[in-house]
Amino acid sequence: MFSARSRITAQSSTTNGGTTSTFNTDSFGLRYPHRLNFYSVPPKEDITIEDFEIWAIDRLRVLGEIESSFVRNRSMDEMKRVTQAQCKKYLPLNANSAVAVDRDAERRKDHVSHFVLRLAFCRSEELRYRFIKTEMMLFKLRYDEHADELNAFVSSLGLGFNSVGSDELKQYEAELRAASIAPLHTDIGKETFYKVRWTKVPDLIERRKVFLHNGMAYVHSSDQSSMVFQAFQANLEKQLEQTAKALPRLDEDNRILPILENLSQGFIAGVPSEYASADETGDGVTADMIDEMARKHWPLCMRNLHDTLRKERHLKHYGRLQYGLFLKVIGLSIEEAIVFWRKAFGNITDDKFSKEYKYNIRHSYGLEGRRHNYPAKSCQMILTTNQPGVSESHGCPYRHFSPDNLEAALLSTYGSQGFTRNDLPEIMSDVKSSHYHVACTRVFEITHGIKKGEGIGGGESVTHPNQYTARSRELEKASSGDGMVVD
Repeated sequence: MFSARSRITAQSSTTNGGTTSTFNTDSFGLRYPHRLNFYSVPPKEDITIEDFEIWAIDRLRVLGEIESSFVRNRSMDEMKRVTQAQCKKYLPLNANSAVAVDRDAERRKDHVSHFVLRLAFCRSEELRYRFIKTEMMLFKLRYDEHADELNAFVSSLGLGFNSVGSDELKQYEAELRAASIAPLHTDIGKETFYKVRWTKVPDLIERRKVFLHNGMAYVHSSDQSSMVFQAFQANLEKQLEQTAKALPRLDEDNRILPILENLSQGFIAGVPSEYASADETGDGVTADMIDEMARKHWPLCMRNLHDTLRKERHLKHYGRLQYGLFLKVIGLSIEEAIVFWRKAFGNITDDKFSKEYKYNIRHSYGLEGRRHNYPAKSCQMILTTNQPGVSESHGCPYRHFSPDNLEAALLSTYGSQGFTRNDLPEIMSDVKSSHYHVACTRVFEITHGIKKGEGIGGGESVTHPNQYTARSRELEKASSGDGMVVD
């Protein structure tokens, strides 16, 4: 049972193992005695709606970068570096020896966030597959970080790894030496082997690293991690299916469902950092600066809106909204915004502009109506809301343009910044597989002379148009000697 302070509940399974979720304090005084977790026991404490959403978003940031690493064919070392950086920022898990930090709070966030995302990603076979794949990789990357704690964690799982006796080791000595990495000069009786059903170690069988006899696999202790990983995956697969069956019971509360629906879209465009404050780069932006900034720093979605505005001298409602909020966050003040839009709409009278457009500009700055300070739209919002129709220019070009139009737009927009026709196959491959933010990130790397895989810095992917622009401006300042870039 997963409970929130508002008494919202969601069913989940409780299979064997997972003593990491019980709350008997250990010798360190911790309620979560192990850094790692098999997530076999759902959290049962109250949690606020805010933590329910924020913790899940933070975990999704980490999983989103793992999936981006798969798409971008990063090496294991590169993936580990990027993931560790994201975990340090959003989902830290310190060892038991780190007495200066609140380890229980870290582990509780990890525990709860996993189960929230389990609710979000249990809805379809594709979502379950993507969730399992990324969670498996996160577990693997964490597994070897603190080897001194692994034995206690594995022992707590109760996975039923039976040690092979010395008599049996002698009986099958030749076969065990042939199949394992046990040194030839050592006494086989001093080596540790486990005997498990062959179905639990398919990866080791595929690599011919085990001895099989009567349906049992003899696994050397050095390959114990494969058994743990396989058990983790099997456990997660089973529980996701059970969670999917219980999900309809959430229909009684309409506060959780929108959150879960939003989270389930996270793999489409990653999870954005919030770019809600004006003047991100620390210096004011005027209407006269926009043309040059657009040419040098805008992502394709905003460049398309800007070029359409200049060509047509008009943008339809959703285009004005998407572009206007973006300009607000880069630092365009309300006064300069009115100047910019008035000059851009050169085909209308002052009276028409004041009556039909000025109010909406002020509204987006929180000066009219509800007086809400609206944030700029993230990549996820642009991809999933208010899909563009005929003659509309908002949306994400990587998703909403035809392949031919996208290729032409990329070459015409970024040709002067080092993008060539030879770069198109890689970008179009990412687009075809619906990894739009990965395609945008690769374009950023190409046009800014950044090593493939580095993204906007530290391997992070583009998840927000203002993030793209802010980073581009930082790089320009650093290259001109006016500032420095800190990853």
